Amino acid sequence: KMLEGLDALLVDLQDVGARYYTFIWSLYLSMKACEKAGKPIVVCERPNPITGQYIEGPKLNPSYTSFVGMHPIPIRHGETIGQLARRFQAEAFPKCQLYVLEMEGWHRGLWYDETGLPWVMPSPNMPTLETAIVYPGMCLFEATNVSEGRGTTRPFELFGAPWIDAHGLLKKMESQNLPGLKFREAYFQPTFQKYRGQICNGLQIHVEDRDNFKPVETAMRILKVLIEEYPQHFRWKAPPYEYETIKLPIEILLGNDLDLFFPGTKNWIQAINPLE
Repeated sequence: KMLEGLDALLVDLQDVGARYYTFIWSLYLSMKACEKAGKPIVVCERPNPITGQYIEGPKLNPSYTSFVGMHPIPIRHGETIGQLARRFQAEAFPKCQLYVLEMEGWHRGLWYDETGLPWVMPSPNMPTLETAIVYPGMCLFEATNVSEGRGTTRPFELFGAPWIDAHGLLKKMESQNLPGLKFREAYFQPTFQKYRGQICNGLQIHVEDRDNFKPVETAMRILKVLIEEYPQHFRWKAPPYEYETIKLPIEILLGNDLDLFFPGTKNWIQAINPLE
């Protein structure tokens, strides 16, 4: 009904290259609506800021469809918003009248800071390219009782909780020998979201070699260490999350059953007030 009277719908959104970043699902639902209404949709192509040459993480199981995953693509999908639009047309909305306004000069190996374009925050908690680089993995922490750094100036690069031994965790994570990064012991006090006003002990991720850094693997390895080291404290967040009221937030972020990745922890659930 909102499309009545329109000649076409123009979509100009800067995606960040991760399945859970919901701009692409707003596009997906818009294509569905335009197909039904018989309206053309025009997508302004924009760079994938974390390049188009790396793919990482599990592909979405359709049983775990939600607003953070509506089509079977991996977590770090390696596509631009225009390429995704063409995929959605080919695989879901064949009658959608899609037009993509192409870019000039971009190729799949370019990072955003190599394009010559200024970084404009696509959303408040995506302040820098460095945030976008770690986001495909560290967004998983939204589904836990560990702060993902929201309420600080370094969201997703910082993570921690009052019950973590930062020095001990640093030693554990250094022993993992993860590629492309260094961990630094960090203490921070979020101004909003989890642990607002409390001191969180944790780490900061410093990406030193972004071409070898694997954000999803890094986050999964951190989570496994936290589960092993803090079984009395670590918990998965209970629903609701992103309009999903039944499935666990970690399952809709992973796009798969929790037991495939973190077996035996499905009953580790805690209702979390996002303002605390």
